[in-house]
Amino acid sequence: MGRYRGGHASPQRYFHFAAIDLLVSGLRRTLPPGLKVAREMTVVLDRRNGAEPNISVIKATAKKGPDQTYFEGKDVVLAVEVVSPESEARDRLTKTHKYAAAGIQYYWLVEMTGPYKHPAVEVFELSQETGMYRPTGTYRDRIKVDRPYSIDIDLTAIDEL
Repeated sequence: MGRYRGGHASPQRYFHFAAIDLLVSGLRRTLPPGLKVAREMTVVLDRRNGAEPNISVIKATAKKGPDQTYFEGKDVVLAVEVVSPESEARDRLTKTHKYAAAGIQYYWLVEMTGPYKHPAVEVFELSQETGMYRPTGTYRDRIKVDRPYSIDIDLTAIDEL
């Protein structure tokens, strides 16, 4: 059977949706008051640029109502991109630069790796000195970090989705 090539956008792998679901539920599990988790919302980065991270952790005060269509970059605490083959250069280079310029403190890049095709999460933190992201770790099987808040997600649980 041939591969589906309908529509304009490349079809996403199941991994893409499963990884987003896994991370959204994991991020919400330990979310402190004052923060919210949003999916696929536009983030206005400056006067000419916007992006749509797969997941954003935002300040709760940025949520204005059900008709809202975007958040300001200054209100995003963490941006998460699940990398797909056709978005890798954009997620790794272009968005990294734009998110840093907008002052988003934390950025995660998520890729499918290893024989079991589990997510690996590369964590970046914005350097106040350089205004650029610096890597703080790559997590496989489990991500356990304390910034921007206490987060503990079993990445192997993707097998259950």
